Amino acid sequence: MTSHSSQTPISFANGRYCITLLIAICCFSWIQSPVFAADYPTRPIRMIIPSGAGGITDIIGRTITPKISESLGQQVVIDNRPGASGIVGSAIVAKAVPDGYTLLMVIPSHPVNPSLYPDIPYNTAEAFAPITLVSAVAPVLIVGQQSPARSVKELIDLAKAKPKQLNHCSVGAGSMGSLAAELLRVMAGIQFTQVAYKGAPQALTAVISGEVDFYLIGSAGTVSPQVKAGRIRALGVGAKQRLSVLPDVPAIAETLPGYEARGWNGILTTRGTPKAIIDRLNQEIVKVVRTAEFSHMLNSEGATAVGNTPAEFEAIIRNDLQKWAKIIKENGIQSGSH
Repeated sequence: MTSHSSQTPISFANGRYCITLLIAICCFSWIQSPVFAADYPTRPIRMIIPSGAGGITDIIGRTITPKISESLGQQVVIDNRPGASGIVGSAIVAKAVPDGYTLLMVIPSHPVNPSLYPDIPYNTAEAFAPITLVSAVAPVLIVGQQSPARSVKELIDLAKAKPKQLNHCSVGAGSMGSLAAELLRVMAGIQFTQVAYKGAPQALTAVISGEVDFYLIGSAGTVSPQVKAGRIRALGVGAKQRLSVLPDVPAIAETLPGYEARGWNGILTTRGTPKAIIDRLNQEIVKVVRTAEFSHMLNSEGATAVGNTPAEFEAIIRNDLQKWAKIIKENGIQSGSH
């Protein structure tokens, strides 16, 4: 009895000591986390680009990283990891330590992939923490000079008069041009046939030669020289407003209210990264994105600089995940189909 009562205060004291220690540790961690965020970064940062060198995403990444490196005081190193429509590179970031040292410059297929590839090794909506939307690019609706259509309305009327007889170029089921065409089909109530091509250069040649009737090509920067040279005719752009690189070409939405099809590049990191680090990255990256120099570079490529908050970027991602999932499901689009 005496032995038991003598142990009770010791046990209670031990428990009280453990609780006090736990509270102290939690408080210390809470106090220290802003300090750690303020010290960030203390080593080089890795920027995964899930596409090959030379494309628009790579160009944007290599333009922006030197400026970010300068402002952060640490080198931001580009790491190209192409493959599987961006999934290979994205998976690296999804599984990385959430400490802000592994970033992802996403390609336009990012919000489309979950609907085309159900077995991707991460949850697109939950695995990443948005930092900022960097740029947006809108497809351009083009026809050959031999086409009788001189406006979006005239092309729609032609397609309605000849159901399934008009051909559209496709360079992949998940490509922005292909999905933009499906959105046009649904909103305009028309039918046409998608014809597969290996890539945009081959598809563009097919439009110029009259082999196909129309094409929603993903980059205004690519077609602008062809339009100015009189080889093709641009009928409309997929953005809500006209593009500075093609100021005389109306938005498709001027004919089909509500139409918007645009791809984008943005920067994400691993979900769970401290908010203070995300905010710091957002501040420094947006500062670069909003410079006149960066904006001019994007305009020459047919893209538009954005730079927004993590919350705004997350809303765009979730909206596009739902938007393209609906189009893909309702039209039975599958990976590898055209």
